[in-house]
Amino acid sequence: MCGIAGWVAFDADLTRRGDALDAMTETMACRGPDARGTYLRTHVGLGHRRLAVIDLPGGAQPMTVTTPVGEVAMVYSGESYNFQELRDRLKGKGHTFRTDSDTEVVLRAYLEWGESVVDHLDGMYAFAIWDGRDQKLVLVRDRMGVKPLFYYPTPDGVLFGSEPKAILANPGVRKVVDTAGLRELFAQTKAPGWALYKGMREILPGTLITVDRGGVKERTYWRLRAQEHTDSREDTVARVRDLLTGVVERQMISDVPRCVLLSGGLDSSAITALAADRLAVKGERVRSFSVDFLGQEENFVPDEMRDTPDSPFVRDVARHVNSEHHNVMLDPADLSDPAVRRAAVAARDIPNGFGDLDNSLYLLFKAIREHSTVALSGESADEVFGGYPWFFHEQVLRSGTFPWMTVIPPLSLAGRTDHVEPGLRERLDVATYTADQYSAAVAEVEPLDGESEFDRLMRITCHLHLTRFVRSLLDRKDRLSMAVGLEVRVPFCNHELVEYVYNTPWAMKTFDGREKSLLRHAAAPVLPRSVVDRVKSPYPSPQNPGYAARLQEQVRELLAEPGAPLFAIIDSGWAKQTAEADPAGMSLAVRGGLERVLDVAAWLDLHSPELDLD
Repeated sequence: MCGIAGWVAFDADLTRRGDALDAMTETMACRGPDARGTYLRTHVGLGHRRLAVIDLPGGAQPMTVTTPVGEVAMVYSGESYNFQELRDRLKGKGHTFRTDSDTEVVLRAYLEWGESVVDHLDGMYAFAIWDGRDQKLVLVRDRMGVKPLFYYPTPDGVLFGSEPKAILANPGVRKVVDTAGLRELFAQTKAPGWALYKGMREILPGTLITVDRGGVKERTYWRLRAQEHTDSREDTVARVRDLLTGVVERQMISDVPRCVLLSGGLDSSAITALAADRLAVKGERVRSFSVDFLGQEENFVPDEMRDTPDSPFVRDVARHVNSEHHNVMLDPADLSDPAVRRAAVAARDIPNGFGDLDNSLYLLFKAIREHSTVALSGESADEVFGGYPWFFHEQVLRSGTFPWMTVIPPLSLAGRTDHVEPGLRERLDVATYTADQYSAAVAEVEPLDGESEFDRLMRITCHLHLTRFVRSLLDRKDRLSMAVGLEVRVPFCNHELVEYVYNTPWAMKTFDGREKSLLRHAAAPVLPRSVVDRVKSPYPSPQNPGYAARLQEQVRELLAEPGAPLFAIIDSGWAKQTAEADPAGMSLAVRGGLERVLDVAAWLDLHSPELDLD
């Protein structure tokens, strides 16, 4: 797992611009604390920061191969879980290897198959290959978008990086944010290709981009396809179990300490139990980590998002699988620490407004990194198997917008926009934009011949979650974990598993009358009964009203500077009124607005962007 950056300029001599390449590369130091390297030629510069996970001594990058007709160089971020099988195939085709790293396997696979290399990879990755034979750059992102990659076209080439900060470090880039960028920021629809900064684009999942003297070309190499599902219910459960078992086994491969994230829910518990089984064969115990807040379990009260605390279920799983368990206990006061918020906003490059959810995840990952370098997560199971409560409310699914926006208070239209400066709010017209994005997202869904109207609705719903909602969660997970040099793997994003479950009829996904029936029955043999029967509960959030009160205090400090750039974006009247409200009765939507105000303030201070709000 690493950070990559680069620059291609066909009308310039980049050997004179090593300082700019170094500056871009160093912004990725948090993603790769173990080593750095650059590759600089006349028209190309590649930068790499390494987090050593596979083949610690041999996986240095950039990695190059010299051919009779030119040099081929690569910088790579992520993991290819089938690299051992690919190495054997490539050896059979005459390739020789200098290292044991998956990076060299991917580079050799490109030499063998060219751009079709993408059809042979299983994993989470983002990489760039400079093919000196054809004087072209190839940029690739994994199928589900687990690893991030951004690019910025220039008049004579392109800039790219794992994160926007790498591109912004190039002196030729203006940090301009206009109304188009802010519109999606507040809409939070995860519009394909959106990046906050003007001129910058996010490479879409399952996409390959080539850059040569003819310009930039984009090709989609993978997308969700509709296929008829013919397996019986019993065979489907067995297939899910086999796929997931194989995925977990492959994703446990590491030359550094690894662990699992355990929340006590079905998803993370299934990963924990399967990992424990695989390690037990080798005489090892799985290491697990959970997060909680001081006083949360003792004083827990069911709220609009959560029915049960996590801790009792975490303990059940840890005992059941005999894990080496660590409970990371956070003080809600730490979540409101401006330094923690600043670190989280810096990691994400955008003021996303997730507040305590981002801050606590950052602190959890930071604590885990003291013990492990790799962690497996249950992220994405709800999107793959249909686990959210709103999947079962047909009225919500027929509401004409993204379902989560009608259910999650901070993601309602009011939660996303009430705190925006009134004139800007009118110009952004987030409601119309969201409706347009919803229509575009629905139009991408490939129909299945003979599908009933209801099954078509559920296919659309699943597609929306797998191409919009989950991408936001994966980006959050990657940025906050890599900010502390922790690699988080997501077995439920295996593309074979996703394809298989996506095409399973909804009636089979819910055959026991509950959410995630296929996963529940596939994992039941290795889980305690309490977890098998548990109702879905989201990532924990502090319930202590003292947390909201601390947010209010910080907002009042911002209001002491009424002419600050913040109030070109944020409604000072809303901020003042909310900062004086009773924190004990504050809704999640309003508290989310306070989080956004503070995130925007931190982002402006970090980046000092040019605001074009006309």
